[in-house]
Amino acid sequence: MYAGDTIPVFFLSDSTGISAETMGNALLLHFPDHRFERTLIPFITTPDDAREVVRRIDATMDRGMTPLVFVTAALDDVRHELQRTRAPVIDFFDMHMQQVESILGTRGARTPARLHGVGDVKRYNARMQAVEYAIEHDDGQSVRTLDKAEVILVAPSRCGKTPTTMYLALQHGLRVANYPLVDEDLVSTDLPRPILHLQDRCFGIITTAARLSAVRTERRPDSTYASLRQCAYELKRAEELYRTHDLPVIDSSAKSVEEMSTLILQVLARRAHRHD
Repeated sequence: MYAGDTIPVFFLSDSTGISAETMGNALLLHFPDHRFERTLIPFITTPDDAREVVRRIDATMDRGMTPLVFVTAALDDVRHELQRTRAPVIDFFDMHMQQVESILGTRGARTPARLHGVGDVKRYNARMQAVEYAIEHDDGQSVRTLDKAEVILVAPSRCGKTPTTMYLALQHGLRVANYPLVDEDLVSTDLPRPILHLQDRCFGIITTAARLSAVRTERRPDSTYASLRQCAYELKRAEELYRTHDLPVIDSSAKSVEEMSTLILQVLARRAHRHD
């Protein structure tokens, strides 16, 4: 029934909707031959809000297309109203919460904004401090308190250091710095002086010369900086530096920021386990 059509998708939540989007999109990725029109409706906090959303979804049904509806509403009265839609509802919260409550033998708090709200104030503040640290130490701007970094990402310019830095800071509260390898750093295989004594915290990032050239061309077209030859040279020298110091290396050309961050977290976990 959906062949050739763009399928409407709604992500509904009484909080930010990040969880509904994340879990819903994880399922939609397995249907690459379909086109989806995604709509996020967050902060549905009252039954009246929910009824208005239901009218909107049912209006889509009236136009002859059955949408996909992903819900992560913790508030019972909101969730019950959302389930009144004529569209099929995939309720992530309810289907899993009931199982967890059954196992634990107690009812959960069922309040919104637990995962992506302030919630645990101590953890929230730690994440915000990590973001401030990442901003200060982005792209080698500052070497002040560099020794407090838990992770240092090292790579030539435009290899994906900054997005990964910010993700690790915001999502995981890690103090992350990133350091760009410039021409003078690539003359030898020594680590740059500011991070020479912090080798155990360094991770190297690589990509393909073609991808790096394309990214740099968007920033500085027709420049030596963006040329395929220059990109290939920088990446080759960077890889030699990584090998010399036995740094963990992550290829950003075929991995998302989330995947790169997960690989870094796995390395940190293995190191912590060995240390223990």
